[in-house]
Amino acid sequence: MSTETITMAQILAERGRTHGDFERHAEITQRIKFVMTGSYNWNCMSYCQREALDMIAHKIGRILAGDPSYKDHWVDIAGYAQLVADRCER
Repeated sequence: MSTETITMAQILAERGRTHGDFERHAEITQRIKFVMTGSYNWNCMSYCQREALDMIAHKIGRILAGDPSYKDHWVDIAGYAQLVADRCER
């Protein structure tokens, strides 16, 4: 099937299988982010560090709401962590 013939409904159905129900995912992710943003070090972190943690929280939400064996979720988490690690001085 070419990209042009894929409908939005088909895309969302596929994402639902791997990423889980959107409302469930949103709730899980927002709860994780609430804890992170209220933590002691949040305001001491760089934009890159905070954004990476936001994205990691997003991926964790997908794991907990969707398919926990979907490899891409785990690879993305490692990638965001590596982006920050590459910028750490210590």
